[in-house]
Amino acid sequence: MRGMIFHMLLFSEGAEAAVGPFGVPIVVWQFVNLAGFVGMLLYFVARPITKLFRQRQVEIVQRLEEAEKQRAEAARLETQIHQRLADLDKQLEEIRVRGVAEGEAARAALMEQAERDAEAVVRAAQELISRRLDSAKDELRRIAAQLTTQAAGEIVSGAITDEDRRRLLVESIERLEQQA
Repeated sequence: MRGMIFHMLLFSEGAEAAVGPFGVPIVVWQFVNLAGFVGMLLYFVARPITKLFRQRQVEIVQRLEEAEKQRAEAARLETQIHQRLADLDKQLEEIRVRGVAEGEAARAALMEQAERDAEAVVRAAQELISRRLDSAKDELRRIAAQLTTQAAGEIVSGAITDEDRRRLLVESIERLEQQA
């Protein structure tokens, strides 16, 4: 049926008048012109567009591959981060345990040092008390000796006569002469 329509257009009454160069009807020239135009469009427009689409497709594939690589790298980094966090948690727990142990050891050492210091203070206080007690005893002895001497002097001075004094003086002088 198409062929019939084409044949009718080509050989219709008006078609005889429309003859182009070389005696070829205008319709054929128009068809050749249309085919040439479509061919040029395909050559000059479709090929570059196809090439552009192919390049775009290659770029998209490359970007997808790069994105996949980045996703894999991100997953690897995430795994590393989780591992490091777990390691840090372990290290923090070890540090806490070590800190508690060191704190207990330091507390025990401080308690021991405090006990030694307390014992030293008690000894020093006992020595000070002993020295002060000895000093007080010596002071009491000295005062007692002074009081005894004074009382004895009062008793003797009341009981000694002038003659006893002269005799004591002479005896003292004789002793000094003998010693000298």
